[in-house]
Amino acid sequence: MSYVAAVCGKGAEVNQVKEQLLQSNPVLEAFGNAKTVRNDNSSRFGKYMDIEFDFKGDPLGGVISNYLLEKSRVVKQPRGERNFHVFYQLLSGASEDLLNKLKLDQDFSKYNYLSLDSAKVNGVDDASNFRTVRNAMQIVGFMEHETHSVLEVVAAVLKLGNIEFKPESRVNGQDESKIKDKNELKEICELTGIDQSVLERAFSFRTVEAKQEKVSTTLNVAQAYYARDALAKNLYSRLFSWLVNRINESIKAQSKVRKKVMGVLDIYGFEIFEENSFEQFIINYCNEKLQQIFIELTLKEEQEEYIREGIEWTHIEYFNNAIICDLIENNQNGILAMLDEECLRPGTVTDDTFLDKLNQVCATHQHFESRMCKSSRFLNDTSLPHSCFRIQHYAGKVMYEVEGFVDKNNDLLYRDLSQAMWKANHGLIKDMFPEGNPAKINLKRPPTAGSQFKASVSTLMKNLLTKNPNYIRCIKPNDKKAAHIFNDALVRHQVRYLGLLENVRVRRAGYAFRQPYEPCLERYKMLCQQTWPHWKGPARAGVEVLLNDLEIPKEEFSFGRSKIFIRNPRTLFRLEELRKERLEDLATLIQKIYRGWKCRTRFLLMKRSQVVVAAWVRRYLQQNKYKRIKSSTIVVQSYARGWKARKILRELKYQKLCNEAATTIAAYWHGTQARRELRQLKAEARNKHAIAVIWAYWLGLQARRELKRLKEEARRKHAVAVIWAYWLGLKVRREYRKFFRANAGKKIYEFTVQRIMQKYFLEMKNKVPSASPIDNNWPTRPFLFLDATHKELRRLFHLWRCKKYRDQFTEQRKFIYEEKLEASELFKERKSLYPASVGQPFQGDYLEISKTPKYKKLSDAIEDKIIIADIVSKINRANGKVRHGVRF
Repeated sequence: MSYVAAVCGKGAEVNQVKEQLLQSNPVLEAFGNAKTVRNDNSSRFGKYMDIEFDFKGDPLGGVISNYLLEKSRVVKQPRGERNFHVFYQLLSGASEDLLNKLKLDQDFSKYNYLSLDSAKVNGVDDASNFRTVRNAMQIVGFMEHETHSVLEVVAAVLKLGNIEFKPESRVNGQDESKIKDKNELKEICELTGIDQSVLERAFSFRTVEAKQEKVSTTLNVAQAYYARDALAKNLYSRLFSWLVNRINESIKAQSKVRKKVMGVLDIYGFEIFEENSFEQFIINYCNEKLQQIFIELTLKEEQEEYIREGIEWTHIEYFNNAIICDLIENNQNGILAMLDEECLRPGTVTDDTFLDKLNQVCATHQHFESRMCKSSRFLNDTSLPHSCFRIQHYAGKVMYEVEGFVDKNNDLLYRDLSQAMWKANHGLIKDMFPEGNPAKINLKRPPTAGSQFKASVSTLMKNLLTKNPNYIRCIKPNDKKAAHIFNDALVRHQVRYLGLLENVRVRRAGYAFRQPYEPCLERYKMLCQQTWPHWKGPARAGVEVLLNDLEIPKEEFSFGRSKIFIRNPRTLFRLEELRKERLEDLATLIQKIYRGWKCRTRFLLMKRSQVVVAAWVRRYLQQNKYKRIKSSTIVVQSYARGWKARKILRELKYQKLCNEAATTIAAYWHGTQARRELRQLKAEARNKHAIAVIWAYWLGLQARRELKRLKEEARRKHAVAVIWAYWLGLKVRREYRKFFRANAGKKIYEFTVQRIMQKYFLEMKNKVPSASPIDNNWPTRPFLFLDATHKELRRLFHLWRCKKYRDQFTEQRKFIYEEKLEASELFKERKSLYPASVGQPFQGDYLEISKTPKYKKLSDAIEDKIIIADIVSKINRANGKVRHGVRF
């Protein structure tokens, strides 16, 4: 699959299909593979996958078929082996929250269905594999609720193994079974949505229907354990089939264009253990059928090809296992047919009766052996126990124990359990048990496991015969699963039972190499001058000329109708050596011609390059000459311009010196004149300074007087301005009061009142007293203007809680309180014990006065309602006689 994905095209849609095809494998491996004594990841089911391709070779989708899941592994595993991977991956890799939802614990020892001696496998990380499986299910297309439903079924299977039964005796003397601890059963029912009583009854009783009659019988402890294990195996097997169908829905090809199909068959190999049961018998039967196809398509076809090509050769006898397949699958006397007949036979049926029948029917078969069907000399052979039989397979003899053959072939699930599963509120479980629907009751016995597998193998064989097969044989070098160890005996055993020896013998007896004439001539024509480089005649004639020219002995080859046959591999090796040498000579010739062409090409290139280089050199020399002339001209021009510039500079410097001399003389003259005038000005200045000081003192005096006057005047002006501003402000306020102050004040007042009321009501919500009518507590008002509102709210609240209190009264309590009200009017402040009796319920007829004849007579005569009545004893003071009467 990885190779197909690597060599296919690219693109988003193609990558998605490839990813789904690849990711379907981890899901099926988790639910269908397990650790065995020979392999840590052994496939315990057969898988055939059709991959569909378009005309470009890009995958379009696929369809998966599964065969014979080893569901007995769910409830029991051989020593040194594990249950299916998914159980260990779930307990090791699931989060604590998920385990709590599934009601599971990480401790493997708490589950009876898990093997503890090999729960941990070196080099296998179950937690990481669980995350890989969850991711693969998401890529394949499983929804989150579907994944959770699958895990719930897995958890239910695990917990089924923890249900244990105890025997109980009934009155009629029959034994029945009861569940010891119902906690596990309760958790299973919570996971699957089944009524606990329904499932508990299904484990204790069995209902048998025959036409219109139903008979219910109790199950003893052994039968209850059988029912429990049968339910666990069926649950897991049907879950696996549902997974395959769900994956097929996701990976099937959507387009209806023309397509090609490649089938990939991955199925269990031939198994020989110390103890072989029904599963190994079925697996080896499937391998016998595959070996039969291998014989027909390889060995038989090999010999038929010689006949077809008209080649004379010695016929080799090989073992044809059709006789073994007939021993197993014959519809009348086959082992599977007799097993089905024994399962359907009325009366007591056991594995021993099945073995007795085999001894009767197959006693003379040359590939069948047992203690009872062999001659007297064999009775002393203790290697074959009484409860076993032996079959001579193509791979060798295998001894099978008949214990469990009948039960495993029946594979019965009691109808009560099917109906209980159908009643589940779990959608997935309900879909997996359609036969549990009471509306679809089918009294027909379901087909046996052997007949189902026989039909599926037959379909597989028909499919394989339509394909062009390619075989991959896997040989294990050792049983330790370690590198650099080669066990010769183990490898020879595998080569023998894989049927490779017959294939080698046929190859060696015949011709090791054959090839059509055209490819053969095309490959070896360079070995003969007459056929090289082109042969214009027929291809067969060209091959004859070639072989005769090479002087190959005539007994080493034969000419067929369309192919050349070479007997000895050494002849082929010689042809290959000659071809290799000739290819070296041809390579030398090609190299010689290539080197000559390369040298000529290099010479012509150098010649063209020399012309180009000469042209570039001449151009370069002329350019340098022009640059030298140009440089000399520039130097002469620069000297001429320098002489002329220096002459002009000298003239300008002379003019500058003359100007500077005249300026200096004029400056000295002006300085002398200025100093004379300065002395005169200083004398005048001293006189003016005295006058200025006096004037300044006088001006200062005047200024201080004027400043004092100005300050006084400024104070007056400031006072006037302030008074004027206040006056203007007053005038403006008077003018705009009607436009501003009235409306603004009103709005501010309304806002303030509204905010106070809002705050008041919000605080009242948290300060409201209890709803008891006698509670007189009431919060104080925060503001005086809320006094009326506060009182009204208190009154309304009291009325509301009184009404709420009254609404709780029944008609009887209303009548009692009406009586109390009348009693209150009569006895209030008149009876000293009245306040203490108010809290007690009033019983108007506590003396049963309504039963007295006088009360009945008076109550019929009075139209008004009687509020209270009592029997009164009246004493006559004259004579002391007592007279009893009724008072209302």
